[in-house]
Amino acid sequence: MTDLPLPEADLGDATVLITGGAGFIGGHLAAALLPENEVRVLDDYSTGETSNVPDGAAVFCADVRNEDALERAMAGVDVVFHLAAVVSVETSVENPVEVHRVNVDGTLAVLERARDENARVVVASSAAVYGEPTGLPVNEDADTDPLSPYGADKLAADTYARVYADVYDLPVAVLRFFNVYGPGQRGPYSGVVDAFLQRAFADEPLVVHGDGEQTRDFVHVTDVVRALLTAASTEHTGLAFNVGTGSSVSINELADVIRDATGATAGVDHERARPGDIRHSRADCTRMRELLGVQPTVSLREGVEHLVSYRLDRAANATGRDEAISDSIAE
Repeated sequence: MTDLPLPEADLGDATVLITGGAGFIGGHLAAALLPENEVRVLDDYSTGETSNVPDGAAVFCADVRNEDALERAMAGVDVVFHLAAVVSVETSVENPVEVHRVNVDGTLAVLERARDENARVVVASSAAVYGEPTGLPVNEDADTDPLSPYGADKLAADTYARVYADVYDLPVAVLRFFNVYGPGQRGPYSGVVDAFLQRAFADEPLVVHGDGEQTRDFVHVTDVVRALLTAASTEHTGLAFNVGTGSSVSINELADVIRDATGATAGVDHERARPGDIRHSRADCTRMRELLGVQPTVSLREGVEHLVSYRLDRAANATGRDEAISDSIAE
């Protein structure tokens, strides 16, 4: 999926389940785990794609709340990476009850089944649990005050995971992702980097919600995968870990980086700010660095430039295939 080197998985020939494994992050994680481990993917393909799942992974096509499918997928597993979730803030605002059922009830189902299997669990949480931080950078002990149903769901799932570690001695680690980007990210809820790139390649104005001075900590998916893999074997269980870079840029600055990398000449259009959006965000990554031993390696500019090359290569390959098909039909 990417030519940036993926982290190596050192889980000792484990049997691994990735819920949401057909998604953007899940696909990169599965690629890093294969072929040294037995990899299973559970995904209902509501947003995931078959192209994200590497050859060699066993696929269970089901909702994470499907008890029978979850039992089969988790039978005999050593590690579960729980990534399955509705990740759209907008969808959570429009349909909070259904999103809660997926994000919170689904997490509880995974944790309960992990108890039966005596499996380690790595739970994907989000910086959305903090809401609008009172100070930056924000560390894991900061107040949590979500601004959206999505953030509230992630806080509930995050808390349940750590309670299961305390009450049931379940080996759990929680990773609070900041703004993840990288190759393979696409779709209506893929994030601002992907949205900007799509419009830049089409030479259309980049759409910024609000004044663009809101800031984000953008972390490349390869660094996220490295944190996930390390969390699967850490002795520091029962904790939450921020996963970011410790640096932030404004959305206006991101737009400049993407226009420079693509050579786009189109300007920027500002639209109304979205409900539930956080104004400023930047991770304190001390715990990730000191306890997990994970150091972010990909700068935003390097990540964006690589992403541009990746998309140009894919477009060139697709054009070549189309031309070959046309020649074949003509003959």
